Formats: sequence, structure tokens, C-alpha cells
Amino acid sequence: MSSKTKIVVLRMKELIYTGIFVALGILLIILLVCMFAPKNKTTKTNATVSQYTPGVYTSSLSLNNQAIDVEVVVDSDQIKSVRFVNLEDSVATMYPLMAPAMENLAEQVVANQGVTGLSYDQSSQYTSMALTEAISSALQKAVPKK
Repeated sequence: MSSKTKIVVLRMKELIYTGIFVALGILLIILLVCMFAPKNKTTKTNATVSQYTPGVYTSSLSLNNQAIDVEVVVDSDQIKSVRFVNLEDSVATMYPLMAPAMENLAEQVVANQGVTGLSYDQSSQYTSMALTEAISSALQKAVPKK
């Protein structure tokens, strides 16, 4: 009788090993399906859509056959800086309100992150309006195409 018991014990070990291998096989199949199944990538990407395309954008302003370039540096979601590029001394001398108006507007544009709600100094109101148009034109270049 003790010999029959040994046979049952051996069969029980085989059943346990078989059960363990079947469980590992099923676990492996589930793991492979989870890894290689196509994922649904319809997450809300509107929250991560950038407002601007990062880079440096310029717009030209013409004054008496002299071109003045306005440079706007933007990140994906904010305006970093606004400044003149290649402002010649002769233009700065002929238009003395240009540099102070640009400094004032640059501070406001960076603070407001746009050209809306800007305040102009009464002495350079028209100069500021022309510069605002140039800044706005450069920012339009930075807006990503849909």
C-alpha cells in the first residue's frame, strides 16, 4: 500500500508542476497581449497644444525708405523678448522716440504675453501704434498653422 501512495504523490507533483507552467504560460500570453496590442492614443492633446512655434520671428517696419526690423523671441507658450534688430544710428537720430517707445512696449508685451491691453505714452502714441503693428505681424508668424 505504501507503493501506491508514492505513485499518487508523484502524480500530484506532476499536476502541480503542470498547473504552475500553465499559469506561467497564461501570464506570459497576457503580458504579450498587453505589450503589443495597439494602444488607444486619443488622449486630450488640446491641453498640450502650444500657443506659438518656438523661434525668433522678425517683421519689417519701413520709415522713409529705411527698414527697421522688429524681432520677437517666443517659446512654445510665452513671449520671451521683443527688440529692434539692425537699428542704424541715423534712424535712431531721426526718430528719437523709437527706442524709448520700443522699450516701453517690449516690457508690456512680455508682461501681458500679447499686444492687447497696451498703454501708449501720449508723446509717442503714433510711433507706438506702428511698432505694435510690427510686433503683431511677427507674432502672427509664430502662431502654428492648423
